[in-house]
Order: sequence, then C-alpha cells, then structure tokens
Amino acid sequence: MTIKSYKCHKISEGQASGEVLFSKDGICFYLIDPKTGVVIQRNHCLFGKSIAGKILVFPNGTGSSVVQADGMYQLKMNHNEPKAMIVKNADTTLVASSIIMDMPLVDKVEEDFEKEINNKDVVKVNATEGTIKLLKKV
Repeated sequence: MTIKSYKCHKISEGQASGEVLFSKDGICFYLIDPKTGVVIQRNHCLFGKSIAGKILVFPNGTGSSVVQADGMYQLKMNHNEPKAMIVKNADTTLVASSIIMDMPLVDKVEEDFEKEINNKDVVKVNATEGTIKLLKKV
C-alpha cells in the first residue's frame, strides 16, 4: 500500500524496493568493503554501516572514474550493492556505471521527499516511471 508518492527523474531505469539509507556525504564506492557492503571510509557519516540492499540516498559520487566504477562493480559481483540510488548531483561515471550494472538511479526528487522520509522507511523506486513511493514509515 502506498502512503505517498514522489516524482523524480529517471537516469538508469528499473525498479526496486527497500529500506532508505541517507548519506549527507558523497559516496566513494571504492571505500566500501565489497564483501560486506560496509563503508570503510573513516571520516564518512556512514562509516561502519552497510549499504547492501538499501535504497541509497546521497549527494554525489566521489573519487576518480576508475575507482568509482571498480568499486560499484566489486559490490555488484559480491551481491552487496544498493538496490537503487537516489542522487542529487549525478556525474558521468555514476550514470554510466548504473546503466551498465542495471541499477535504478534517479535524481531531481521532489523537495518533500528528504523532509518526510527517514532512514529505515521503506520505499519503492520506479526509475522507469519516475516515481518513488513510500510504502512503510518506521
């Protein structure tokens, strides 16, 4: 059952449901342990937390194109990638890697989303249709 729906802009199509995990810091996928999905970057707001199977909300990717793409690839090969990503500022590497790895990626989400959604709330990202549906508040 949908509690509320938000509009967004499709970057990489697909759909996925899961718990939301917000990061106020940019993400360098190379600094995430591919065997666990745990952020190992010591000064990061998600240090020690797993992004595996989450709907990851973050401002932007960080690091060079090579380490970003390889980090995402390693996570995918170990089945520890996020289910979908919601980003504020998509860069070329993030976009290309998401498309290649068949991972839903959206941006330009309605402003109310970040005001009304919290970590662990459950959403369904339908990048193909350009919607994010709140399924469960925690």
